[in-house]
Amino acid sequence: MTDESRFEPIDPALAAMLATDPVADFLGIRFESIRAGYARATMLVTERLLNAPGTAHGGVMMALVDVVHAAVSNSHGTLAVAQDVHTEFLNAGSLGDTMVCEGVEINRTGRTAVYRIDVHAFGEKYPDGRHIATALARVFRVGTPWVTSADADAAPTGR
Repeated sequence: MTDESRFEPIDPALAAMLATDPVADFLGIRFESIRAGYARATMLVTERLLNAPGTAHGGVMMALVDVVHAAVSNSHGTLAVAQDVHTEFLNAGSLGDTMVCEGVEINRTGRTAVYRIDVHAFGEKYPDGRHIATALARVFRVGTPWVTSADADAAPTGR
């Protein structure tokens, strides 16, 4: 896992906005940290998140990757939209596992940025964690500020 202390904190209003994702809420994804160029979230694998063979559904893992990708790529306060996400499924997650997903900025220019996003499963079978997916993701940085002064005044105080 990454030492998040090497990433600068972000404005609390921006962090609150990035952590307020309806899909994340629906799937039970919870943010633990959002910093400039870094984000980490968790999701518990419940019965409703399994595929037919009984392992964590690939679409659920992709949703976790996408939610973290959105947070990390927008963490500098400039609107970024996904252009490409290439994901490799390495192992299966199991019922009861906690999936921990971390996104780390690899490169950022004025118009694009690239992120590495990793998912680890922690559970009964692998209490020390097992790397289950990795993604390389690219965004186009639109240039629009994420937080305006009106948004900051109306931002939720947290989750």
